[in-house]
Amino acid sequence: MSIKPPFTELEINTQDSGFYEGYSLPIALISKISMVLLVLWALVFPVGAGEMLSYVNGTLLKSFNVFYIIAVGVFAFFLFVVALIPSTGRRTLGVAGQKPEFSNFSWFSMMFGAGLGVGLMTFATAEPLGLWGSNPLVVSGAVAGNSEDALQSAYRYTFLHYGFHAWAIYVVTGLSLAYYAYTRDMPLTIRSALTPLIGRFANGFFGHIIDVLGVVATILGVSVTIGFGVSQLVDGVYSITGAGWMMDTTGETPVATKTGLIVALVLIMGMSIVSAVSGVGRGVKYLSNLNLVLSLILLLTFIIFGSFIFAMTTYATSFVDYILNFVQMSFGAYSPMSLEEFTAAAPASVQALGAEDLASVYSSATGPWGSLGGFTEGLPAAAAALSEADIAAAYEAGNEGRQFGWQAGWTTFYWAWWIAFSPFVGLFLARISKGRSVREFVLGAVIAPSLVCFAWMTILGGTAIDLSLTDEAAKASIVGASNSAKLFVTLEQMLSGGFLQAIIIMCVVLIMTFLVTSADSGILVMNTIMSGGAEETGVFHRIIWGVILTLVIGTLLLAGGGGLSALQNAMIIGALPFTIIMVGMVLSLTKALYNDARRDN
Repeated sequence: MSIKPPFTELEINTQDSGFYEGYSLPIALISKISMVLLVLWALVFPVGAGEMLSYVNGTLLKSFNVFYIIAVGVFAFFLFVVALIPSTGRRTLGVAGQKPEFSNFSWFSMMFGAGLGVGLMTFATAEPLGLWGSNPLVVSGAVAGNSEDALQSAYRYTFLHYGFHAWAIYVVTGLSLAYYAYTRDMPLTIRSALTPLIGRFANGFFGHIIDVLGVVATILGVSVTIGFGVSQLVDGVYSITGAGWMMDTTGETPVATKTGLIVALVLIMGMSIVSAVSGVGRGVKYLSNLNLVLSLILLLTFIIFGSFIFAMTTYATSFVDYILNFVQMSFGAYSPMSLEEFTAAAPASVQALGAEDLASVYSSATGPWGSLGGFTEGLPAAAAALSEADIAAAYEAGNEGRQFGWQAGWTTFYWAWWIAFSPFVGLFLARISKGRSVREFVLGAVIAPSLVCFAWMTILGGTAIDLSLTDEAAKASIVGASNSAKLFVTLEQMLSGGFLQAIIIMCVVLIMTFLVTSADSGILVMNTIMSGGAEETGVFHRIIWGVILTLVIGTLLLAGGGGLSALQNAMIIGALPFTIIMVGMVLSLTKALYNDARRDN
């Protein structure tokens, strides 16, 4: 039986003249209007906007936590299968015999800078330390937080959040876009990846909405990354200059002031716009190469002055543990635990409590961050009078709820962040991967960067944990610091004098270049989507989107009393519809690869 040729007649009408020449007017206008309305809402009603985003986010997590977890598990296994099958793995993303545009070093540098960049600077120490104090084993009561027993489970979930699953999210989008763009000569835009499923519907309004969702997810994903990075940049500059206007030191943990955040944001985005105007081949490429060189210098500093033997031992044991638990972490999803479910699982003495006391016990037992000791201390008088065995049984009865709360607050947050980032990074990966095979793309963009992330997390984060295990004063300083300051506090425990200042200055430069790389790449990608897949776009429009991105980040940083929570909530909300699109990408690519193999035969 003959197989029909694939649908490739994708038509994205662009303007022939005027201000939007070369751009799809519906995509550009819907995207801009959506972002302008978000900015105005956050400006006019900052507190209400923050509260509304928090409410919607909480509601979505309760309903879609399982969907997020299962979907990402499917993405990872799908890519491994595609790479291992000979007929699909050897396919070239381009015409036969085509050579890659960039060297392996530049390809990896740009991929690494765009895919993670400043996230590693912020979370290389913050992630392992945070999970050392709170992970599913700690939440269940199996091990004590911030103890030597919690080390293995801390790195099990650190590797989960920055490993194969995380990079698989990027590569699902990137591989889908590259496959249609370079093997079928279709536009490099989001809707192309769904054409095997939706066919000619991609040419109409439905196709415009798909691309708009890609733009919105990109803006929100990049916004959160830059928000974290700007906060860490302020911490770094403060540690060098001691400028009081940049940090609020009145609380237990110093935090960046609103003024410091906005000044740093304007500086970074100004540099990003200049870099975006210069394009991929110059600004983005050179900055990415600089990023990788400075990253290696920082890594070498920790290898020489940090706890390298401890880190490598941790790497080896944690990697084995990660692989052994890979399937369970891929598909082990939790749902919210209702009061009725908790009551049924609790001992009879707890069931006999009054409604108000029972609700209090339920709330404490299902709280994702509570230990048994904290749970016991916070019990109402009637519940505190129960036997130790009944109190322990009540805590155990709430384990399912605690696991859900932890998973939603950690793993699902990360999956939403990576998914929101995936239109940007995926399209960018596709843009720089022409001429590479499917297997090379999967191995080079899933396995290789994951192994580097693991090394980064164990060397930097392992040093911070080792210092905390061996020195109580160091532990108090490092664990008590804000996430954005943990790297600098760890360096202060390792180094001193002029060398310390030099390394902190280098870290500040590295954070700046990572931020600029992320932002300018995002600007270029947004313009590519709105121009129907064109790789070269108008300079003026890059500037406009740089300004819009600055306004979105700035207003959400100020919403709800300030901070990163509004940015994070908006990102998780924006990631959900794109997760559905990504599931469609997997189905579409499966169909395309299968039918193309049949056509070849």
